[in-house]
Amino acid sequence: MTPEDLRVAGTAIPGLLVVTLPVHGDDRGWFKENWQREKMIALGLPDFGPVQHNVSFNASTGTTRGIHAEPWDKLVSVTTGRAFGAWVDLRPGETFGTVVTHELHPGVAVFVPRGVGNAFQVLEDATAYSYLVNDHWRADATYAAVNVADETLAITWPIGLADAALSAKDRDAPRLTDVTPVPPRRTLVLGANGQLGRALRAALPRADAFGRAELDITDPAALGALDWSAYDTVVNAAAYTAVDAAETPDGRREAWATNVTAVAALARIAVDHRLTLVHVSSDYVFDGTRPEHGEDEPCSPLGVYGQTKAAGDALVSTVPRHYVVRTSWVIGDGGNFVATMARLAGSGVSPSVVDDQVGRLTFTTDLAAGIAHLLQTGAPYGTYNLTCSGEPQSWADVAADVFAASGRDRADVTRVSTAEYGAGKAMAPRPAHSVLRLDKIRATGFEPRDGRRALAEHLSDGLRA
Repeated sequence: MTPEDLRVAGTAIPGLLVVTLPVHGDDRGWFKENWQREKMIALGLPDFGPVQHNVSFNASTGTTRGIHAEPWDKLVSVTTGRAFGAWVDLRPGETFGTVVTHELHPGVAVFVPRGVGNAFQVLEDATAYSYLVNDHWRADATYAAVNVADETLAITWPIGLADAALSAKDRDAPRLTDVTPVPPRRTLVLGANGQLGRALRAALPRADAFGRAELDITDPAALGALDWSAYDTVVNAAAYTAVDAAETPDGRREAWATNVTAVAALARIAVDHRLTLVHVSSDYVFDGTRPEHGEDEPCSPLGVYGQTKAAGDALVSTVPRHYVVRTSWVIGDGGNFVATMARLAGSGVSPSVVDDQVGRLTFTTDLAAGIAHLLQTGAPYGTYNLTCSGEPQSWADVAADVFAASGRDRADVTRVSTAEYGAGKAMAPRPAHSVLRLDKIRATGFEPRDGRRALAEHLSDGLRA
């Protein structure tokens, strides 16, 4: 027996892949690698993370198993004998109802993505049908099914269904016109009631969005009770961000609970359920001694908040499908530096603002749009800096821009050093340079807005409101 080369080929159903398996035989029998992760992934098979292996033994030719779309991916094959396989796309979209058929024997396997109906008919006595799946079977699992005799599918079964051994449930399965398409797995936004969370809800309108009341990520029981199988992506916008309070005993504990312990739990869940995990990080993971920071710069946080964000980044980086999105000086709908300066300008106050911390603003609309871009384009996983673009500014520069837009004199903002501003105050250390390099996010096709223009638009929108 001369084995064929290992090959992976696409079909008319997106994601349904036919795998040609080398079978090595001699007068003693044969051997094959039915699942070989490294080789098969290199040829285009998804790294689908199987957790359970089932074998269906079929004693008689003609045994037919109906078209079922279980809520998991699977790799199907036969270990002995032959079978006729039939697959129907039951996912919403242009290919709904598309049929693919192929004979299964020891030298052929088929990867079946979630939402595609799978059926087979045995062509030899004593055929053992194998399926490797990436979720554990549950008695309460529900799935879509379609009738094997549906006229619109027009499947030519090798053995007429009148002579086939078929369960009553499969004979009574609904026609395609009565099948509800299998919905895709969804995106979940955590921290959905914060400034960024609200922007993410607008940028990802089909996502489920949970605030702390719906899901407290620091509560292990709440995390354990959620049905994560419904999701393929989690965007974590929940964080402890009280930089100064994080230096206190209570604040330190809360910061570590939210930014580290809870993130570790999310990372474990993402690994277990093969989720894409998006985690929002901060310029505070750096000490600010360099004029700008690239994604590959080692973390060097100064204070507790930065330490917890750096630890969270490290945990998320262990997830195979992850995006760590580092940002700075976030401005959105709610309380923030720009809103405070606008209020002071309108109240006739002339504030003192630090002039030796330099960075770029990031508006939550831009940050959310960049995250949506990474997900929608399937950008390579990893760490990305994401802020507005343009010339860096100090906080005093930003305050002066806000005052000017409010009709106040720019000189009404008094420029002071961080040391002067912090004298006598309990303040956490802050990076002097928070400029994040944007080459990597630009290489994905996303162009951040100029920060000063974005600020002018933000203030104009606020005035109109």
